[in-house]
Amino acid sequence: MEPERFREAETQVMRLAPQLQGILGEALREGGWFDETRTKALRETLAGDDPVERERQVATLLAEETRIGMLVGVAVGWALAGELQGKRDA
Repeated sequence: MEPERFREAETQVMRLAPQLQGILGEALREGGWFDETRTKALRETLAGDDPVERERQVATLLAEETRIGMLVGVAVGWALAGELQGKRDA
């Protein structure tokens, strides 16, 4: 990637970051990623008696949520890039 193109993309992302965070949150909610199943898993994890196992389970939940967020974020980013490119071409 050419340095100037990267700087342009970085500038756009920095300007749009607050909006992108909202878009990602909405996509995760609409996709059902933050529903009763997640809440139930979190409650079960926190209710455990073994602190080592509880720590492992919390770390696993955080890692899974991070991966899901990244995947959804990439999908949203691709869709947004397509829209921006379409507006630029018009």
